[in-house]
Amino acid sequence: MPVLNRVRNLAVLELANIPILSLALTGALGMPLTPANLTGLLLVLILVAEGGAYWWLKLAQLSARSSLPAGMGVYRILARVNLALLAGGGVVISAGLVRGGSGTEVWPGFALWVFALLEHVNYFHLQLMHDNRADLSRLARTRRLHRSHLARDLARSSASSRQKVSAGVS
Repeated sequence: MPVLNRVRNLAVLELANIPILSLALTGALGMPLTPANLTGLLLVLILVAEGGAYWWLKLAQLSARSSLPAGMGVYRILARVNLALLAGGGVVISAGLVRGGSGTEVWPGFALWVFALLEHVNYFHLQLMHDNRADLSRLARTRRLHRSHLARDLARSSASSRQKVSAGVS
C-alpha cells in the first residue's frame, strides 16, 4: 500500500536524520561545540525524534486501521514542553550573542534554533514540508498551508476525549 510505504519512509528518514545531522554538523562541517550551537542542535534533534516517533505511531495506526495513533496525550504534553525548550534555547543563544559570540560560535546555533521552530510548526501546527506531488498540487490548488497530520490527530483525539466525557464513559 503506497500510503503505508510513504509513512514508513517518513519514520525511517526522520530518525536517520538524527545521526546524519549530528555527524555532518559537528564532524564534516566542524561546527564548534559552543553552548549556543549545541543548544540549537539538541533542539533540532529532539523535534526530529518526536517527528520520527509520530510517523511510527501513525504507521501502526494505519496498519491496524485504528481511528487514532497511540500516544496523542504524550504529544499534547510535548507541544507545551517544546515551547518551553524553544524559549529556553532562545535565551541560551541570545546569551551567546550578548557575550560577544559571533561567527561560527553562535550563528549555526541560531540557524538550528530557527529550524527547530519550523519543525515544531511543521509537526504540531501547519504542514510546511511539501515534498511530493500530492502535497504540492494541493498547495497550488488551495494556495494555503494546511494543518499538519499530527495537529489533525491531536484535534481528533481531543474531540474523542470530550465525547467520552460527555457520554459518561471513562
